[in-house]
Amino acid sequence: MTGESLLVSLGKIGLALAVGLPLVVYLAQNSLIFHRQPLSAAAAAEISRRHPAATEVFLSTADGTRIHAWHLKSGPDLMLYFGGNAEEVSWMLDAARTEMPHVSWLLMNYRGYGRSEGSPSEKALVADALAWYDHAVKLPGVDAKRIYAFGRSLGSGPAVALAAERQLAGLILVTPFDSLAAVAKRYYWYLPVDWLLKHRFDSIALAPKLKQPLLCLIAERDEVIPPVHGERLFAAWGGAKRKIVMQDAGHNSTDTHPIFWPSIREFLAQKVN
Repeated sequence: MTGESLLVSLGKIGLALAVGLPLVVYLAQNSLIFHRQPLSAAAAAEISRRHPAATEVFLSTADGTRIHAWHLKSGPDLMLYFGGNAEEVSWMLDAARTEMPHVSWLLMNYRGYGRSEGSPSEKALVADALAWYDHAVKLPGVDAKRIYAFGRSLGSGPAVALAAERQLAGLILVTPFDSLAAVAKRYYWYLPVDWLLKHRFDSIALAPKLKQPLLCLIAERDEVIPPVHGERLFAAWGGAKRKIVMQDAGHNSTDTHPIFWPSIREFLAQKVN
């Protein structure tokens, strides 16, 4: 192969990579962002057997998709729970009942998770968050002034989006991010993320206008969403706010940290000064 033909071949390879790699990432982003965790009817029945206080709830959305949640009815405060990108949320039933027994919970499974139908997307998750809130305010005994959102990791995105559209008593965000684009750029610095990303969850753009009290729980050694992303969101928040940095905690070890649940209980008891 001559030097000229080698250059031509290398140029073709370079062009193929420049075009092909972004295309592959663009097409694969749904599976990269959303790790669906479906639940069979039999598995759900077993969960219901182990948690007799939990009720399965189904909603039909405006586009006809059937979505699913677990409802724990207890005290007057109602927590709307938005999980991470690989959560079937029934795992939270034990902690919700044990750690906060006087709080009611609505643990929502994203589309494609649990027994929810459909495919997840930013648009769908935000629309479903609004639908769940509108359902929650109609539940017997629920006071609209005592509804909170709890967003974990990916779930911080729909939780913040909900706060921008509905009045919440407060938000609890665990290992949150400023925007999914900012996090993606950290991992895919060699790609045009702003052009490729369909699901942006741009929480930091909403934060300055939000006045609901915020409890922001950041894992000091977060290996998935580096703490700087949560710090930026916290700094931009427009309302009363409190930040807790859990020393030595990683992204998936927050709940066992000694200050995790006490901080949440204190937030609900005292709100934010």
